[in-house]
Amino acid sequence: MKMIVTHPGSAHRDDFLACCILVAKYWLPIQRREATEADLADPGILVVDTGGEYDQERGNFDHHQFPSDHPPICALSLVLKFLGVYEDARNFYEWLEPTEWFDSRGPHVTAEWLGVPRALLNRISSPIDVSLLRRFAQRRELRSGDVIWEMMLMIGEDLLLYLKSLRSRLDFIAEHAQFLKVTSGNKSLSVLYLPRTETMSDDPSSSVGRFIEQQGETVDGVIYPDRRGSGYGLGRYEDCARLDFTRISAEHDVHFAHVRGFVAKTSATDLERLLALVKKAWIDLE
Repeated sequence: MKMIVTHPGSAHRDDFLACCILVAKYWLPIQRREATEADLADPGILVVDTGGEYDQERGNFDHHQFPSDHPPICALSLVLKFLGVYEDARNFYEWLEPTEWFDSRGPHVTAEWLGVPRALLNRISSPIDVSLLRRFAQRRELRSGDVIWEMMLMIGEDLLLYLKSLRSRLDFIAEHAQFLKVTSGNKSLSVLYLPRTETMSDDPSSSVGRFIEQQGETVDGVIYPDRRGSGYGLGRYEDCARLDFTRISAEHDVHFAHVRGFVAKTSATDLERLLALVKKAWIDLE
């Protein structure tokens, strides 16, 4: 790999982030100019968001030649496909699909698709985005040691690390988690239980919500290893109103219960005891 070539002039989120990821993957310099036929023919030159060609084997990632009715896609999407992480990115980056729409359909159609007023897009615009994109657009060439290039390297590394670490945590949860029922008569609560294991990845509980969402399960509460101690955390899922953990604050093995009732921490490790605490926090048993 020799370099990244992307178009001059104004920069957008898709071409900027596509370059960030390629910088993190290959540590290449960037030239902001129009791509030549020689660039397009050379697989060692990665051409991003310009050149009128999408060809992974030749390292060309433009989407502007696609027909107007093509599903929304952008240069960032094509680079993620090239690296084999597009499906995970679509699942884990909530901002990716709106980025595809915005770049290929424009702000008005995107606002309509999102079901929000067009003016709202300006109201939530980040000054961080504005500054980075403006400074990136001003440069003709960027390479290692340049402040903007180094910032792009960090952004790209974080984007790729997030995908890798989240996939690892989800795989761990899928291997160890259990969906359990807490019952009383004809009533029941659904709980996801994630046991503590010797091979436990770094804070897998942070990805429990995504795992439940992917599984399509109906869940009221979660039981997960407390990363600050040897016990467990007990929590509502999606702020389930059926659970109020202030109800167990006086239990001998509960050392913390949030005053708003959405989470508690316990030194208990026995599953039967953990389920009993969840049952005691169950509001509609009264």
